[in-house]
Amino acid sequence: MPQPFSSAPARALFYTAPMAAELRPVPLPAPRPGEALVRTEFTALSRGTERLVASGLVPPDEHARMRCPLQEGDFPFPVKYGYCAVGVVEDGPAEWIGKRVFVLHPHQDRFVCAASWLNPVPDFLPSHRAALAANMETALNAIWDSGVSAADRVVVVGGGLVGLLVTALAAGMPGTEVTLVDINPLRAEIALALGAHFALPDHAPKGADIVFHTSASAAGLATAIGAAGPEARVVELSWYGAKPVQAPLGGLFHAGRVSLVSSQVGTVSPGHAARGWTYSSRLQAALRLLADDRLDALITETLPFPELAPAIPRLLAADAPGLATLIRY
Repeated sequence: MPQPFSSAPARALFYTAPMAAELRPVPLPAPRPGEALVRTEFTALSRGTERLVASGLVPPDEHARMRCPLQEGDFPFPVKYGYCAVGVVEDGPAEWIGKRVFVLHPHQDRFVCAASWLNPVPDFLPSHRAALAANMETALNAIWDSGVSAADRVVVVGGGLVGLLVTALAAGMPGTEVTLVDINPLRAEIALALGAHFALPDHAPKGADIVFHTSASAAGLATAIGAAGPEARVVELSWYGAKPVQAPLGGLFHAGRVSLVSSQVGTVSPGHAARGWTYSSRLQAALRLLADDRLDALITETLPFPELAPAIPRLLAADAPGLATLIRY
């Protein structure tokens, strides 16, 4: 049964200054025809992107491209930002009421959006893990962009959340030999649990068929290029903003005709788009791929929504430990 609508304002997280945030009341209008009211269960903090936003470092020429779908405010500040929300529909179209949904919405305890933004969460997927859907979507798109196939030798440089999701997907292919490379030896246990090997950068394998780079650092990119074999493909998932990045494009990169390609989730991988894949169907695939209990190990902190704002400097620090942070509502 629909819950009675309350006109009480919702609360949302706003980034207000470099590494400063606060919870603010925001109007909660009654849903109009074709809209739904969602009560949030979890959101996920997107460390890489939200660190840039919280730092005020989104380049002016990227302001339009960097807007998230249901953002409020403009860069740099104040801005309500985020895109990983899981909740339950409390009011709106009858066929949606009571359903769990994933929505590309910022951190907010209740919100109204067009029903077209709702993505059903499969019954077999717990809500906390469904909050990783946007990250899994990024990983899936990179797998598509890479052309990786059975029995390939794969190296993933960067053991953050997206790098580990790429590792899990690549290691699930028949016969692949996947190595995660990271500066943190604590990532070894997770890599092994996902079916991959682990190496520190100085011991990264050579001659890989496919290399994924997710560390957003020049040193990581150099390691990724150094791991590639002749005619290999290096897939760059990192987003650097306005920061210039040095890359070693001599040696084997040039002589071995190594390809360096960009992968980013804002566009469905062209080959799959040509076959009818859409943003919606890709997101549904990402939700299905999260039906893996091993991925709970990637969620290293969960904190209540009222505690989020003062924790932002700690959670988004460049040297912040852990992997995925979830916010519980």
